[in-house]
Amino acid sequence: MDRAPDEDPPRSSPWRRRVRLVAIAALLLTGGLLLALGTARQQPAPPPAADKGTRPTAPYSPTPSTEPRTTALPPSRPVSITIPSIEVTSDLEQLGLGKNRAMETPKDPAKAGWYRPGATPGAIGPSVIAGHVTWDGSPAVFFELTELEPGDRIEVRRADGRTAEFTVDRTATYPKDDFPTVEVYRNLDHAGLRLITCGGSFSRKNSRYADNVVVYATLTGHQGS
Repeated sequence: MDRAPDEDPPRSSPWRRRVRLVAIAALLLTGGLLLALGTARQQPAPPPAADKGTRPTAPYSPTPSTEPRTTALPPSRPVSITIPSIEVTSDLEQLGLGKNRAMETPKDPAKAGWYRPGATPGAIGPSVIAGHVTWDGSPAVFFELTELEPGDRIEVRRADGRTAEFTVDRTATYPKDDFPTVEVYRNLDHAGLRLITCGGSFSRKNSRYADNVVVYATLTGHQGS
C-alpha cells in the first residue's frame, strides 16, 4: 500500500540508503536527460542568462557556498518554495517521468514542481525543483531565476514542519542539446538543491528555448523542529 501524502518515508539503514542512492542516481541519469521545460506554449522574454559564481575547478565538482554546510535532514516531502530576492513563493507540484522518460513539467505555470524520484530538499543528495519561465507570453514562476546571485537564500518548507534553508552557489546556462546530466544529478555527500528552467533564445519554428538555466545551492540551515 502507498504511504499517505503527508506521511514521511521511514528511515533506513546506512547500507539500504547507499543502495537507494545508487538506484536513484541511475534513474536520474537515464530519466533526467531531457528537460522538457521549453514547451510549445512558452514564449520568449526571460531576462538574459549569464553564468554567475565560481565555475567548478574539476569536472562535476561545483564550488560550495562560502557559508558552512549544515547537517542534512531526514527525508520529508517538500510543500512550498520561497526565493526572497526575486519575490517567488510557490506551492510545489510533484513531478515524475513522462513520455520518453523525460522529467514532467508543472501543470500550473505559476507553480514550481519537485522531481519526486530524487532526494527531498534538505536530505542528502541533489534535490531538483523545476519551473516554467514563461507561458502564453506571460512571465511564469521562474521568470527571474537568472537574477539569482551567489549568497542568495532559497527556503523550502517540508511536510515535517521544517524549512530547509539553502544558499545559492552559482547559476549556470547550458545548451539543451548538451545538458550536463552527471554534474546536475550526481550523488552528493551533502544536501544540495538544483533549480531548473529554460533560457536563451526561443525558436518559434521548434517551439523551444535553446538553453537550460540551472541554479546550484547548498543546505546551510533549517528552521522548525
